[in-house]
Amino acid sequence: MVEEFLEGDFDEKTYSDTLFRLNGTMGLWWRCVQVPTHSHWYKEPDPKMVTECVSFTLPQQFIPKYKEPGNHNSGEDLLRTYLWRCQFLLPLVSLGLVLLGGTIGLCACLCRSFTPMLGIGVLHLLAGLCTLATVCCYLAGMDLLHRVSVLPQGVDGSLGWSLYLALVSCPLHMMAAALLVWAARSHHQNYYRMTAYRVA
Repeated sequence: MVEEFLEGDFDEKTYSDTLFRLNGTMGLWWRCVQVPTHSHWYKEPDPKMVTECVSFTLPQQFIPKYKEPGNHNSGEDLLRTYLWRCQFLLPLVSLGLVLLGGTIGLCACLCRSFTPMLGIGVLHLLAGLCTLATVCCYLAGMDLLHRVSVLPQGVDGSLGWSLYLALVSCPLHMMAAALLVWAARSHHQNYYRMTAYRVA
């Protein structure tokens, strides 16, 4: 089961069942399971567990999801398919917006210009919205998967730390955007006051 999970063909039902049975975790780009350490001489009664992870390849991120996981004849589930693709693409968009805002901010500091602040604030706002949309897509996709999958007895799912980290980063983006917009507006008002004073 572990070998098929780590090296076998990518199949949603197969890796979902393995995650359920081996205390696994799944994120946006990785899926991991708990496996015992290899012992060459004897079988330990209480083996030490280690985490084995495998990443989703780029083609796997765009494989369609089916109405019955693993059953290719059941028809494509468009909602789950596009939720999965959005949860993969939106964090990259958010990262790109933050990097673009940081680059513009660095150039503005070097040029000693406060003009781009409003634009940087808007970029941070959009990045925060993309992060929030990522979390929503992930939660909705997992909920839909659990509705069409039969969970094994005694299996209980929980949210990981990275999801909470994304939830924390979203309001931080919003706060940064609000501060930048406020600073841009304050500078704009002070500039016009000084201009009016000089003209007068």
